[in-house]
Amino acid sequence: MKPLGPIPAGYEPKDGELAIGGRTARELVAEAGGTPVFVYSRSHLDRRVAELRAAMPARLAIHYAVKANPWRPVLQHMAPLVEGFDIASGGELAMVVEAGIDPELVSFAGPGKRDAELEAAIAAGATLNSESEGEVRRALAIGGRIGRPPRIAIRVNPDFELRGSGMKMGGGAKPFGIDAAHVPAIARELIVAGAEWRGLHIYTGSQALDAEAIAETQGNVLDLADRLAREVDHGPLPKLNMGGGFGIPYFAGDDPVDLALVGEKLAERFAALPGTLADTDLCIELGRYLVGEAGVYLCEIVDRKESHGETYLVTDGGLHHQLAASGNFGTVVRRNYPVAIATRFGAEADDEANVVGCLCTPLDRLADKARLPRAEVGDLVAVFCAGAYGATASPAMFLGQGPARQLLV
Repeated sequence: MKPLGPIPAGYEPKDGELAIGGRTARELVAEAGGTPVFVYSRSHLDRRVAELRAAMPARLAIHYAVKANPWRPVLQHMAPLVEGFDIASGGELAMVVEAGIDPELVSFAGPGKRDAELEAAIAAGATLNSESEGEVRRALAIGGRIGRPPRIAIRVNPDFELRGSGMKMGGGAKPFGIDAAHVPAIARELIVAGAEWRGLHIYTGSQALDAEAIAETQGNVLDLADRLAREVDHGPLPKLNMGGGFGIPYFAGDDPVDLALVGEKLAERFAALPGTLADTDLCIELGRYLVGEAGVYLCEIVDRKESHGETYLVTDGGLHHQLAASGNFGTVVRRNYPVAIATRFGAEADDEANVVGCLCTPLDRLADKARLPRAEVGDLVAVFCAGAYGATASPAMFLGQGPARQLLV
């Protein structure tokens, strides 16, 4: 038997089934018009932001990282809850604009921005988190050509990283950001050229659960920002995006981030900020942490079979919608996500089964040797922590399967 990951708090049974937003799994599938379907919970989104605000210093603004889940109803729900949106492509810029979000609330990071993307962002008034000296100069040239000074922050590649992060985005040679040693010179160059100086973006890693490591990194970010601001020598830093990196528990043994500890440590630092940061707009950007636990992926069992003494529950879902849950999104050793039989939610786990998808590849696995209530054809499987990096980060068109339905309830 292999343990399942922990089911997030806030999901309860109703009439023996998983309920989301007061509706049972079967009711939600009927509303969506079938399976597979991603269901996102408004109450989970609201609660997560409220918990974050209660724990963090009041001065800290919250940005939503659109890449985690760019579906328009989710963007529109998040709009009144956060102060800004972080994007990573021209396509995401179009998504936020189509969702009715003011592009001046948007910052645009990511290496390899094409000229057309830079022009669209500059024209819209979005802030560019520039990743290289070359990008800064291209933005300046485009701004001059269209008659609009670009709003530019510099993404810094720091000399440190976020300990224990699942994906390291800073420290050492990286495609992301400008090495810290080169930042002051390019900042002075863009200021002299007439760009609107928007400060620094220092993102070091993602999916970290260690509150002490997060707090340590935030302290390092503030120290680095102070030093760079002094070296730029253009007065107080206008804005500092401190990155994010808060993770969520996916696997057995994972513990949630101690949010209170992170907030306490950050409040201590905010109480003693240097003059360079005294009036700085300070924010963090979070994606997965805000929306990951708010999503559940529902798929239907279409076959139950035995092979060499093992049971396989074959579903109409799979890695084409849940690449990360299948273990094929950067995981070294595959472990089980939180998975349940949605139509027997809360029932005794009296069976051991492998839950697999419908694709013609042995990589298409949703749970290995999982202890579950006995399930039959027609039952629904729920994969939790599906609100981030599911619908858009999975190969939906593989084998012609197509995208899953989506619901916000």
